[in-house]
Amino acid sequence: METHIGSVDGAAAAADNGAVGCPASAVGCPMTSARPAAVPVSAGEASLGRHLARRLVQVGVSDVFAVPGDFNLTLLDHLIAEPGLRLVGCCNELNAGYAADGYARARGVGACAVTFTVGGLSVLNAIAGAYSENLPVICIAGGPNSNDYGTNRILHHTIGLPDFSQELRCFQTVTCHQAVVTNLEDAHEQIDTAIATALRESKPVYLSISCNLPGLPHPTFSRDPVPFFLSPRLSNKMGLEAAVEATVEFLNKAVKPVLVGGPKLRVAKAGKAFVDLVDASGYAYAVMPSAKGLVPETHPHFIGTYWGAVSTAFCAEIVESADAYLFAGPIFNDYSSVGYSFLLKKDKAIIVQPERVIVGNGPAFGCVMMKEFLSELAKRVNKNTTAYENYKRIFVPEGQPLESEPNEPLRVNVLFKHVQKMLNRDSAVIAETGDSWFNCQKLKLPEGCGYEFQMQYGSIGWSVGALLGYAQGAKDKRVIACIGDGSFQVTAQDVSTMLRCAQNSIIFLINNGGYTIEVEIHDGPYNVIKNWNYTGLVDAIHNGEGKCWTSKVKCEEELTDAISTALGEKKDCMCFIEVIAHKDDTSKELLEWGSRVSAANSRPPNPQ
Repeated sequence: METHIGSVDGAAAAADNGAVGCPASAVGCPMTSARPAAVPVSAGEASLGRHLARRLVQVGVSDVFAVPGDFNLTLLDHLIAEPGLRLVGCCNELNAGYAADGYARARGVGACAVTFTVGGLSVLNAIAGAYSENLPVICIAGGPNSNDYGTNRILHHTIGLPDFSQELRCFQTVTCHQAVVTNLEDAHEQIDTAIATALRESKPVYLSISCNLPGLPHPTFSRDPVPFFLSPRLSNKMGLEAAVEATVEFLNKAVKPVLVGGPKLRVAKAGKAFVDLVDASGYAYAVMPSAKGLVPETHPHFIGTYWGAVSTAFCAEIVESADAYLFAGPIFNDYSSVGYSFLLKKDKAIIVQPERVIVGNGPAFGCVMMKEFLSELAKRVNKNTTAYENYKRIFVPEGQPLESEPNEPLRVNVLFKHVQKMLNRDSAVIAETGDSWFNCQKLKLPEGCGYEFQMQYGSIGWSVGALLGYAQGAKDKRVIACIGDGSFQVTAQDVSTMLRCAQNSIIFLINNGGYTIEVEIHDGPYNVIKNWNYTGLVDAIHNGEGKCWTSKVKCEEELTDAISTALGEKKDCMCFIEVIAHKDDTSKELLEWGSRVSAANSRPPNPQ
């Protein structure tokens, strides 16, 4: 299966070498030198800063999203000096972190660089989001001069205490590894360990570099870094065999089993293995909402998104009526379960996580890698098309939105009818937190079309920075972002950076006057926002520099003209289309989901 950008198999270059998060520059080796290993480098290239820069390039990072500050300026000089590495200056640290998040979705790994504490605490929210979404992001912070550690000095950019560990302590809960580099002796090992851990765990790491160290040479940096291996995690063979045997017995005695793909397919790099299992088993398969785009939707046995009460039509009925369901890489939370309203039974479920398999109420098998497990399962499971045949019997094609009257105010469902027509293998979709979750979830993705959204963390404003990063990492795609007005107001500044990077993304700004998703959970005056002239704002940011085109549309005729222009004469421009929508124009799925989440949020305390 060709997975393309944004797939569960990470960077396209990862290929079949079995290494974690690696470009295919050497067999089994995620970090290899761009130059012959024996060629000496100059003193400037033998510095800590250049070592870090080379390592980033070797693992697949071509762009680092940064905000300069006095503690990281020297480090940024060395990042800029590295061939193949581009520094992308962002308007604020939050967006730099979101951009690294989006870039990691496109390339398999991302990086951002900020200054000490004021920058670190600003980027923290984005790093927490990347942690929740299992994305390897390398967060690099310029730290204090190494001579200041262990003194009683108070530094600027701190809270006024001689304790420099506040930033580190904040990052400990949202990264899988932290390293504070204050001397050259073990800097090589600290940097390599941090990067390797990010790739192995598929989580963010925190790397602080003292501001007086980046330009200093050391014998460990005297030549190009020695390539080293990230040993791929392998299953315990006895455990794998036992897990496959128990699962085969469980599934083969079922009458109408189904498969459901979850978001951790990306972590396990198991997308192709999942599709191979679909082909071998003949089962109907669905995806959880946060796994959309991770497996193809063009396969004949694909039945849609399983999202409880707001699933694709006829999908929930097939999944919840099955007598066995295998979930590969699921995350069950209040949002994905629609306020804990799933009609699933544990004794019918096989839960396959990246390193663990649980069959029904037991047994559980540890040290079993999902990719290996699904591949072995595909060789031994009996073919059973019963669930898919049941789906075909009950399926009724969905209707189309009502035809618009001439100059009728634009409805959101009409907008997404036209967005659907824009999609092809050379496009990708970024869906912002809000009603775009539900409207974009209904899009049918062509083979190779990318799709990303942030469901677990759900931070409004994520999509602007993520669009910047994803488009920078996936230059073979034209990215279409659907963003609500409330979310856009949080992070709008980095449209500026998109223009500096000459990106040609298309942004649909849905202007309905407030936080619509929150209105449907619990309404109040705080959900109404100040209206902006959004096209005017983007025109001001454009300021005649770079390629940018804006349009404000209020009816279907204006929308079709705008889309035609964006795909035609303005195809090389960043296109910003402001869509004026009624404040109560929402998807029916949001109405249902909002009421159930509201009920879950408002449960009274349990009796004491």
